[in-house]
Amino acid sequence: MSAEPAPAAAAAPPEPAPGPEPPAGGDEAAEHRALVLTGFGGYEKLKVQSRRSSGPGPGEVSVRVHACGLNFADLLARQGLYDRLPPPPVCPGMECAGVVRALGDGVRDRQVGDKVMVLAKSGLWQEVVNVPARQTFLMPAGMSFEEAAALPVNYITAYMILFDFGNLRPNQSVLIHMAAGGVGTAAIQLCKTVENVTIFGTASASKHDALRSSGVAHPIDYRTMDYAEEVRKISPKGVDIVLDPLGGSDTSKAFNLLKPMGKLITYGVANLLTGQKKSLVAMAKTWWNQFSINALQLLHHNKAVCGYDLGSMDEEFELIGRVLSKLDNLYNQGKIKPKIDSIWPFDQVADAMRQMQEKKNVGKVILVPEAPKEESKKEEN
Repeated sequence: MSAEPAPAAAAAPPEPAPGPEPPAGGDEAAEHRALVLTGFGGYEKLKVQSRRSSGPGPGEVSVRVHACGLNFADLLARQGLYDRLPPPPVCPGMECAGVVRALGDGVRDRQVGDKVMVLAKSGLWQEVVNVPARQTFLMPAGMSFEEAAALPVNYITAYMILFDFGNLRPNQSVLIHMAAGGVGTAAIQLCKTVENVTIFGTASASKHDALRSSGVAHPIDYRTMDYAEEVRKISPKGVDIVLDPLGGSDTSKAFNLLKPMGKLITYGVANLLTGQKKSLVAMAKTWWNQFSINALQLLHHNKAVCGYDLGSMDEEFELIGRVLSKLDNLYNQGKIKPKIDSIWPFDQVADAMRQMQEKKNVGKVILVPEAPKEESKKEEN
């Protein structure tokens, strides 16, 4: 699916944005546009504002941004449910792709003109960003900016939870929740790099054909079926690995679905998100039903429980770099390819967030500074 929206209607001039100022360089304009979270709440809390630029500092590079990734954590952050985002007003965005346009003092391993992927805690949803060079990673040849913005967060997460924690091997079985989302589509592709892996995937019924074509043997409609019962019908002993981005009672169900020596990797709390604004009821329900087990109980079950949060590894540059190098190789071999659901200009960030929050996407939702050109649309359609 690639459903690009129509260009937004002409908007009022952007407001000045608060917060740190990314760089200018070369002959670029002194001001650029940024998406700013002005407060916690609904979609309207994100606004396009202007920022004045400054040069990159020592060890930093200036990047002209061409595409940004939208992640589930960004939806949580908008509601004030993601504690790694600084308080508003703040520019969100954990991943982007673009071109290096200026170098700070001491930068030796990047050149002006390099096409790079960027990872950061926040601040990347703008036309120009200033980041430490070590947080940039060269794009593989032939990769589009949209693909590059779709790769880092989702594919690093999927790779590490499947292979580093999950130790995925041939002839095993995996349950992937939210299988049509960004991490889900990445995990499906990575599972297919291992021989004879059986994939169970939860998603609404309208997405099942897409899941089957991508390699999911057993799509399950979580809205109308008990996915645990459906898995047991096909595999009475359960599965070897469960990827759990849901939290709450679903983590307990995941643990009970594991075979002996199975592994549960929890990496999110999507059950917290029930509407545009924070729900105290959803928070209380998720907390009350949260899975808990002590070491002695775990010993007798012969199962493993792992927790993963890419945002907490923001200083692990060598580790992340090694994973990205492996992903680059898989991309170059044609074994993985980021699936783009839709591309939205900054002016339509509310629609982009709605697309993801209402679980309409199959693949990655991408933000771009300006509406895609007509020629690009025709090529994709």
